[in-house]
Amino acid sequence: MAYCTQCGTEVAETARFCPGCGAAQAASATTEFLKDMPPRTASVLCYIPFLGWIAAIVVLASQRFREDRQVRFHAFQGLYLFVAWLLVDQVIKPWFGYWPGAARFPGHLLQMAILAAWIVMIIKTSRSEFYSLPIFGDLADKSVSEQK
Repeated sequence: MAYCTQCGTEVAETARFCPGCGAAQAASATTEFLKDMPPRTASVLCYIPFLGWIAAIVVLASQRFREDRQVRFHAFQGLYLFVAWLLVDQVIKPWFGYWPGAARFPGHLLQMAILAAWIVMIIKTSRSEFYSLPIFGDLADKSVSEQK
């Protein structure tokens, strides 16, 4: 049960004003802030390079997309792409960095492939085309299936 922030009178959860003193009440904490976001927009946001992981975590944690299998798939696939980027950036590139000359090329090539995958997924998802990346899609599908 909720209480008025001014006078302490008991008010309904959905009440905008106190019946006792007429003071405006704060919005309910349970209001879903993603309620007006279309599923396609949420899916596209999960693939924004370098920042999509934040949107993916918000989508996975929200009640709004709890039952939307496709949006959750895109959120997981976006997260796995970001993890791959981190692995290449923090493990593979430094390992190749110890070698002289052109040996650094594989790390850069992998980063460009991940960046290209992000761009392809943004385009496909914005057109409402479902596409599963070879390794990341299988992982995302398994993650979505395990949450049921």
